[in-house]
Amino acid sequence: MTFKKKVFLAIGPFLTALLIIVLLFFSPINIIQQPSEKEIHQAASSMSANMLRGVDMKRQAAESGEYLPFFGSSELSRVNPFHPSVLAEKYDREYEPYLLGAPGTQSLTHFFMLNSLGSSMEGRKIVFIISPQWFVKKGVSEAMFSHFYSPTATYDWLVHLNGNDETSRYVANRLLEFDNVQSDGQMRRLLKKVSQGDNLTSFEKERAKLKLRSLERVDLLFGKTGFQSKSEKITKQTKKLPSTYNFSELDALAITTGEEKTNNNEFRISNNFYTKRLAPSKERLKGSQKKFDYTVSPEFSDFQSFLELLAKYNIDAMFMIPPVNELWSDYTGLSTKMLDEFSRKVTYQLESQGFTNIVDFTEKRSEPYFMEDTIHIGWRGWLEMDTKLQEFLTSNKKPEYHINPELFYSEAWQKKKY
Repeated sequence: MTFKKKVFLAIGPFLTALLIIVLLFFSPINIIQQPSEKEIHQAASSMSANMLRGVDMKRQAAESGEYLPFFGSSELSRVNPFHPSVLAEKYDREYEPYLLGAPGTQSLTHFFMLNSLGSSMEGRKIVFIISPQWFVKKGVSEAMFSHFYSPTATYDWLVHLNGNDETSRYVANRLLEFDNVQSDGQMRRLLKKVSQGDNLTSFEKERAKLKLRSLERVDLLFGKTGFQSKSEKITKQTKKLPSTYNFSELDALAITTGEEKTNNNEFRISNNFYTKRLAPSKERLKGSQKKFDYTVSPEFSDFQSFLELLAKYNIDAMFMIPPVNELWSDYTGLSTKMLDEFSRKVTYQLESQGFTNIVDFTEKRSEPYFMEDTIHIGWRGWLEMDTKLQEFLTSNKKPEYHINPELFYSEAWQKKKY
C-alpha cells in the first residue's frame, strides 16, 4: 500500500465528516428536513426552553395561519379544563393556541420571539398576558433571561436591522447588560455599534448572516428534540367538559372544580401548590411582601419594545392583566393599592399608544376560584378570559397606533409613580 493511500485512509473519513458538517451548517441550500405538521402541533403546547429559543418551528406555525400566539409566562403551563388550549380543542375553534412563554419569560424574550416571526405576523392577532410580578426593581433576572436567550433570534434581528432607531438602540443597550450576551465577542461588537446609533456595515451583516445560518441549522437539527408536549394532557382535560359550550354550565363546573381543588387551606389556593410550596414556610411568608413594588422597573421599557413590534407589523393584540389572590396578598402584606397603581400605569402605556384591547382583571382579586393559586389565573379566570377572547377574535376593528418611544424608553417613565 502506497504512502498516499495510507494517508488517505487515515484522514479520509475525517475530511468526509468535516465536509458534511460544512454542508449542514454553512451551505446556502437547506438540506435538513423541515418540521412536520404533527411536530408543530406538539410544539404548540410544549413551552420547553429549546422550542422557545428556536425560530423555525414558531415561524412555520405563524406562516400556517392555524395558530393563535399566546405570549405569557408560568400561567400558560397550568393546564386545567378551562385552559385556552383545552377550550379550543374541545369546542373545535378555528385556531390552536401556540403557547409562547414559560416560567421566567418576560417582555425582552417575547420581543425576540415575535421579531423572529417577522412579516408572517403582518395584520394578525395575538394574546399577551402581562404579569405584574415581572415589573420588579431590576426587571428580568440574569438567570431567567439567560435560560431563554436565543442567539439565533438575536442574530436574526441584527441582520434584518434597517437603519437605527430608538428601539434598536434601547434593545442593544439592554442586551449588553447580560453576561451571556457579552460572552459572544462578535455579538458584543455588533450590539455596541447599534447601541451607539451606528448602522452595521455590509461586511458585518454578511458575517452575522453566516453565523445565523449555522445557528438556524442547529435549530433545525436539535430544536424539535427533547421537548415534552402537553397535547395528551390537553386532550385528557377536554373529557371533563360538557359537549356543548354553555357559559353558565361551564362556570358552575369551574366553581365546583375550584371547591374540590382548594379544600385544604383558607386561601383558595390549589391543594397541591399549597402543600408543596406554601405550607412548609407559611409562617415565614406572613407579611413578607409589604415592600414589594411593581410600579418602578426597566420592564416597562422592555415591554415598550414589544409594543413597537406590534405597531411595525400592524398586529392586533389583546392584553390581559391577571389579579393577585387577595386572600394571599392580605396575608403576605402585598399592597392592593400598589397593584392598582401598576394597572393604571401599564394601561396608560397601552391606551395612550392605541392599544385598546385590554382585559384588566385586577379587581377580580377576591372572586372565588378566579385564581388557581397565589398569582396564576385559574378555573373561572380562564373561562371569563375566553369570553373576552371570542369577542376580540370576531371584531374587525383595525388598530390605530401612535407610538411614543421618547417617553416609554425613558428612565423617567420606568421610575414614574402613576
